[in-house]
Amino acid sequence: MRGQKPFPEDNDDASNDASDSGPDSDWNRPSKTQLKKESHDLQNLGESLVAMPDDRLVGLGMEEILLDAIRQFKRTKSFEGKRRQMQYIGKLMRRADPEPLREAVAAMQLGQAKDALALHEAERWRAELIASGDALTRWTAEHPDSDVQQLRSLIRAARKDAAAAPEQRSGRAFRELFKFIRQEQ
Repeated sequence: MRGQKPFPEDNDDASNDASDSGPDSDWNRPSKTQLKKESHDLQNLGESLVAMPDDRLVGLGMEEILLDAIRQFKRTKSFEGKRRQMQYIGKLMRRADPEPLREAVAAMQLGQAKDALALHEAERWRAELIASGDALTRWTAEHPDSDVQQLRSLIRAARKDAAAAPEQRSGRAFRELFKFIRQEQ
């Protein structure tokens, strides 16, 4: 032992670089947990793609085999068949570039959220216009190009319908007022 150094890293001949074979190479690759998480994320993205309409899927530029797998999933009726097809879609997703697909799904979801927000806003305006006259002043300030005369007649009809007995209400005035508000937004 005399003259020999006890540890290889103390040896001048040993290289300090990480080699491809050895315990240090394990630090450079992702963990099994990370790989599973990425796989589940891709499968979830596949589930979101399956929920999209066919006409939006065609323009995404995905591989034909993935598009066919999604269409097959939509045709499958049994639970077990759908589960297995979804796993296959997840497998195919590993080969595809997920970023454009994620952006397409996010754009679709954002569009649906904007539509829902616009509907809630129209419902809020309808309730306010029927409830008070001050709301008409605020509406005309925010929407100066709208036909105020038509709006007043729709509000009057909706208030008259609201004052009627529940079994005599038609709801037509409420729908027409809502339709007018949606067109003007």
